[in-house]
Amino acid sequence: MAKIYISLGTNIEPELHLQAGLLDLQQHFGHLSLSRVFESESVGFKGTNFLNMVACADTDMSIEDVVATFKMIEQANGRIRGEKKFSPRSLDIDLLLYNDEITRQPVELPRGEILFNAFVLWPLAELAPDVLHPVVGLSYQTLWQQYDKQQQQLWPVPFTFSPQLRCTSV
Repeated sequence: MAKIYISLGTNIEPELHLQAGLLDLQQHFGHLSLSRVFESESVGFKGTNFLNMVACADTDMSIEDVVATFKMIEQANGRIRGEKKFSPRSLDIDLLLYNDEITRQPVELPRGEILFNAFVLWPLAELAPDVLHPVVGLSYQTLWQQYDKQQQQLWPVPFTFSPQLRCTSV
C-alpha cells in the first residue's frame, strides 16, 4: 500500500465542488485524513478566492492510475481540459506525494509547488508535520516554519464536511 497526499483547490462554487471531490475521492480510496480548509487569494491571475486543502489516503493503485482517477473526478466536477494554467477552477486535484517516490513521469513527485505555494504547504504541514520531503530532507512542519508567509495570503476557514464523508480531520 502506498500513502498518498492529495491537494484540492476550487474557486467555482467552491463548497459544492470541494464536498463532491472529497466524496468521489472517498469512493475510490476509502478513508481520508483531511487538513483544515483554507481560503487563499488567486495566484497568477485576478480571480475570486480559492478554497484549498490536503487529503491523505492509502492505495494499492499505481501512480498512473491515481492520476487518471483524479482527472476523472475533476472532469465529473466540471473541469475543462486545456484551460489556461492560471484560471478559475471548478476542481483541481493534484498528487503531491506517493510514498517517498521521486519521479518526473507520469507526474512530478514530489510535486514542485509544495515548496512554493502556501495553499499547498500549510495544509500539508498540518496533515503530515513530521513527514520528510524526499528531496530536501526537511519535515513539512519545518518547511512551513521557514516559509516566507508574506508571499501569499492564506487563512483557515470553517467548513462543514458532508455527513457522508468518513474521514479524520486535523
